[in-house]
Amino acid sequence: MFGLGFQEIIVILLLALLIFGSKKLPQIGKAIGTSIREFKNAFDGSKKDDADKTEETKEDINKLEK
Repeated sequence: MFGLGFQEIIVILLLALLIFGSKKLPQIGKAIGTSIREFKNAFDGSKKDDADKTEETKEDINKLEK
């Protein structure tokens, strides 16, 4: 995972705990999770839009050929 081993991840988590504290860390995790979910939904939506446009283009080409 990003070239990080288990020990590096533990060190990063401990530093985050020391910097932000135990009360803020769950809020930060929730905000990051929400942001990732929204990004995935937006990306999936753009892929769907591209697929719809491709399908419309194929239909237009078929109409022109007839």
